[in-house]
Amino acid sequence: MGRPRLAENDVATSERLLTAAQAEFGRAGFDGTRLEDIATAAGIRRPSLLYHFGSKDALYAAAVNQTFARLGEALEAAMQTQGSYRRRFDAVFERYLGFLESEPDLVRLVLRELLDGRGPGQEVLLTAGLPILARIERFVRDEGRGIVRAGLPIRAALLEVVSAAFVRCASGPLRVPLWGKTDRTLDIVHALFFDE
Repeated sequence: MGRPRLAENDVATSERLLTAAQAEFGRAGFDGTRLEDIATAAGIRRPSLLYHFGSKDALYAAAVNQTFARLGEALEAAMQTQGSYRRRFDAVFERYLGFLESEPDLVRLVLRELLDGRGPGQEVLLTAGLPILARIERFVRDEGRGIVRAGLPIRAALLEVVSAAFVRCASGPLRVPLWGKTDRTLDIVHALFFDE
């Protein structure tokens, strides 16, 4: 027998669980996060959490996938804005940087997975993040033809910018002493991608 149909308030519970999971997994990593902590942060009990997400792995995957889906939608919208290629290109990076600023739990979670690699996260990051990277790479390569610096290894350049932004956003109190008060990421992106 299957689960009963979700009531309207169950959607809100699922969203609360995903938000709590993103925060807890970002703070403590996959291994260090307890389902009890996520349930408490979401205002429910552990059995209710398992009703919505059958396992810790399933909750982790759902939390990461939901976050990357929102990122993908934001970047896709930026690529579809009106205007010149340079305007859309800038919009993509501005949205990306804004997204990282608004999602510090995602930043910590991704960096933990890159360093640790023991949980299910690397596979989830590949399935959720790699398609976004590939889409941005196609946008830069195909629509930026004749505008983007000739011979630039686009994926490598994108990963340099993406990873540097992750480290900058995760640096906490070291951010201003290391990078200064002004975010110069777009200046660096322009110097890297365009002959100016």
